[in-house]
Amino acid sequence: MTEIGFYHLTRTPLAAALPRLLGRVLASGGRAFVLCGEAERASALDAALWTCPEPDWLPHGLAGGENDALQPVLIGTEDVPAANGARFLFLVEGAASARLSDYDRVFDLFDGSDEAAVSAARGRWSAAKAAGHALTYWQQGAGGWEKRG
Repeated sequence: MTEIGFYHLTRTPLAAALPRLLGRVLASGGRAFVLCGEAERASALDAALWTCPEPDWLPHGLAGGENDALQPVLIGTEDVPAANGARFLFLVEGAASARLSDYDRVFDLFDGSDEAAVSAARGRWSAAKAAGHALTYWQQGAGGWEKRG
């Protein structure tokens, strides 16, 4: 089964936390697909990734272009097979996927200051656990991500 990490954002917003996690995937030679719930959010993340300070270069693109297969990081809004061959899936702002088993690892990032987002993440945790996936829970701490429970 797929390894799914739930990432509880408590210190920085998604646009600050996501680039570092994506940078680690790229540094390991991996490819990622970022699944957003809506097109406006996908466009906002696209812009944020071009200007993020760390890592200073994060090549990516929005899904639906002619070069999707070449993108190391692809950002989309539809739960379809990743056109870039990604083995890492990032679920952001409540996006859910019926294709968790298509990936080696899934990162489910959710905003800890939004009670509805926390509740929805609990629901996704329960569903993933029932499906037999390997689950981990991470929370932002003073020194970075801390594995909990």
